[in-house]
Amino acid sequence: MNRYPHEIIEKARELRQHQTLAEELLWAHLRRHQFRGLKFKRQHRIGNFIVDFYCAKMRLVIEVKGGVHDIPAQRERDSARFEELHARNYHVLRIKNNEVLNDIGTVMKKIVDHKW
Repeated sequence: MNRYPHEIIEKARELRQHQTLAEELLWAHLRRHQFRGLKFKRQHRIGNFIVDFYCAKMRLVIEVKGGVHDIPAQRERDSARFEELHARNYHVLRIKNNEVLNDIGTVMKKIVDHKW
């Protein structure tokens, strides 16, 4: 028996197949335990949410923010989502697309420096 509704599983698969350029670049630095030996998953399901990247050992969620997250209705949904993730004791790090694309080194340092 699946713990997650079929729609969430399918949506996560779809998101993995259609990553943004920023997500692809960040994944290239996180995958295969190459970042400090930590295991990251991409487009991972947590409850009814799908998060961009997740590290269970750190309980760290990394969200890569594109322009759609600047739309007021999306900002409200994101805020409620992050509040619920925090309530479940997850640490959420939000990074803008242009940060990933323009300075991946600084992004990786942010992940290391993140309080977890």
